[in-house]
Amino acid sequence: MFRGVFTALITPFHNYKIDYEALEALIERQIANGIDGLVPCGTTGEAPTLTEQEHRDIIEFTVKVVAKRIPIIAGTGSNSTVEALHYSRLAQNLGADAVLLTCPYYNKPSARGLRAHFLKIADEISIPQILYNIPSRTGINLLPETVLELSKHPRIVGIKEASGNLEQMIKIRKMCSPEFDVLSGDDTLTLPVLSIGGVGVISVFSNLLPKEMTSMVHLFLENQFVESQNLFLKYYDLIKNIMTTDANPVGIKLALSLCGQIQNELRLPLVEAQMEDRKKMEKLLNQAQLLPLEIPK
Repeated sequence: MFRGVFTALITPFHNYKIDYEALEALIERQIANGIDGLVPCGTTGEAPTLTEQEHRDIIEFTVKVVAKRIPIIAGTGSNSTVEALHYSRLAQNLGADAVLLTCPYYNKPSARGLRAHFLKIADEISIPQILYNIPSRTGINLLPETVLELSKHPRIVGIKEASGNLEQMIKIRKMCSPEFDVLSGDDTLTLPVLSIGGVGVISVFSNLLPKEMTSMVHLFLENQFVESQNLFLKYYDLIKNIMTTDANPVGIKLALSLCGQIQNELRLPLVEAQMEDRKKMEKLLNQAQLLPLEIPK
């Protein structure tokens, strides 16, 4: 159902408010470069710092700009089942095509609790749900056995896997139906995940280079493995630097700002990258011939 590259959209800010002009330009650039879908209001979009009204407004704005040209998977996760269900219903009513739901963070439910959380939401909404496993942020790991049980629900159609554990991803791919989509949640592991039967990636890097990331994934899915590998290796150092510069989305916002696409503005508690990180990013962007003639200050 969800194959290819789905950009985890950043939320551009200017003077602490959402920069809708920059957001529209980002969306149009994504579509023009062949992206398979967009994911607004995820972690990369700094969802934890968005108000409920901003959350609503961003999804509504994205739906309006996209105008059914590509699928929209709205981030609606929370550590409160009631709140996650509220945001999922909201996204559904605003016209999103699916929702992305992270494991409840901080309160660390048991496997039984995780099943109850995701099934409650799936039972109450009518659009597809993609699970999101990222133990480094949530403090809890969604195990393959639990994923298998959840995958039997007709509206739980895939998983964004960002555990970093390829063995776990192999188990999920082996245990679940071929129709259950396994998507990489880590740009640096996209090619390995595709090699074990994954069908795409929810990508941070594609905010910067949607065409190249989409080409890399589709080449692999079309069995053009060498060409896909060459693209992956060409941009690997830049991808890794973006993903490891402070906490996401600090690196991708720095890269986009250096390329003149957005203001380099984050919401506290996230802060801008340090000067040494900026210099390293400038070097890698310059090597990739992505910098404008004058770097915005």
